[in-house]
Amino acid sequence: MMDQKEINRRKEKLKKFSHTISLHEEEIIAALHKDFKKPAFEAFLTEINVVQSDLKDTIKNIRSWARPKRVRASILNFPSSDYIYTEPYGKTLIISPWNYPFQLAICPLIAAYAAGNSIVLKPSELTPHTSSLISKIIRETFEVSEVVAVLGDADVAKSQLSKRWDYIFFTGSVAVGKEVAKAAAANLTPVTLELGGKNPCIIDKSANLQIAAKRIVWGKFINAGQTCIAPDYLLIQKGIKAKFISLLRQEISNAFGEDPALSPDFTRIINKKNFLRLISLIEEGKVIAGGIHDEEMLYIAPTLIDEPTLDSNIMKDEIFGPLLPLLSYETENDLEKIISRYEKPLSLYAFTEDKAFAERIIQKFSFGGGCINDTVVHFSNKRLPFGGVGSSGIGAYHGKKSYETFSHQKSIVKKATWLDIPLRYAPYNNKLKMIRKLLKWF
Repeated sequence: MMDQKEINRRKEKLKKFSHTISLHEEEIIAALHKDFKKPAFEAFLTEINVVQSDLKDTIKNIRSWARPKRVRASILNFPSSDYIYTEPYGKTLIISPWNYPFQLAICPLIAAYAAGNSIVLKPSELTPHTSSLISKIIRETFEVSEVVAVLGDADVAKSQLSKRWDYIFFTGSVAVGKEVAKAAAANLTPVTLELGGKNPCIIDKSANLQIAAKRIVWGKFINAGQTCIAPDYLLIQKGIKAKFISLLRQEISNAFGEDPALSPDFTRIINKKNFLRLISLIEEGKVIAGGIHDEEMLYIAPTLIDEPTLDSNIMKDEIFGPLLPLLSYETENDLEKIISRYEKPLSLYAFTEDKAFAERIIQKFSFGGGCINDTVVHFSNKRLPFGGVGSSGIGAYHGKKSYETFSHQKSIVKKATWLDIPLRYAPYNNKLKMIRKLLKWF
């Protein structure tokens, strides 16, 4: 039977966690602003609200998620009752990134704790104010034996990875994800890797161009493009490209004003290293909007770059900044040649009113998840699993799937003793003919 007392204890601790986060809400918003000027609206919507929503959902459902699930028994085991039990993996390491430093640290932690694991969280050193506050909130809620945050740089992460864990959950770059997988393989430790990739965004000639421009500008430039599921490059049908560029420029202005540097709603680049990397990409390309930058403020304006070559640096790796390459295409074969040139992306987006075209895109390309006629919002539905495929990640989470990610599912057959069919036992004698006939019916 499920340990009701233990489930109740976890549930009450998660309620306390939710309350503690509420008490520190303004501090969280302030910390995110100090780290990279994240606007209060984005801090609440994409960080605090996501965490509190996960807590609410987990608190509501933890009892049903933890309950053993009865499944239909095999006739070959008659008479029996068959179940799936969940149990925690044990000692869990969570390494979280800097781009959504509160949400992407706390949401996996909620699921891991709900499933009964003990947790060591390594938040990003690139967002020191947020990471320090996360550590404080954890100390105010949990015992050290339950959850602890360890602060520090990449060497601290490497030190943690050198230890033996029962489960590792990592969110970050593909390059570091490979190192995490290598460290986990030494002990055959299961992992979830939430990575990234070059997310294509297709604009078909049938699309509602005004809506497409508005939704792409929002999805690309929220968090200054420092989002793993942001559109990485646009593929615009050639005949509508000029009109669409005009609409993109207008929507950027609508969102951030004539000078986005003055907008309180536009985030800054996380550090100088990433700033200089992005500037080098701008300098190589043909800028048709934006391109303005300020190193002291770590500011880069929303920037459109026209028709970079497919082997240019901006098209080699995930951009992770407010730069948006625009490519044109004429046929679906053109789309396939371009998209298939890269590893499987974390997300794919298509704007079209042609349902058959949308379905072909969904079926033809392999990607983690995505949207038709929008960007990014598939992340918000906790009934949809979130994760990558191939180089964009291993495993998925969100909602019930998060609980399952941090739980080993144990298969149990409870066999009755009031009947014991002798057919399976030796000596087999002439039973082979009989078993063949029987198995034809099952």
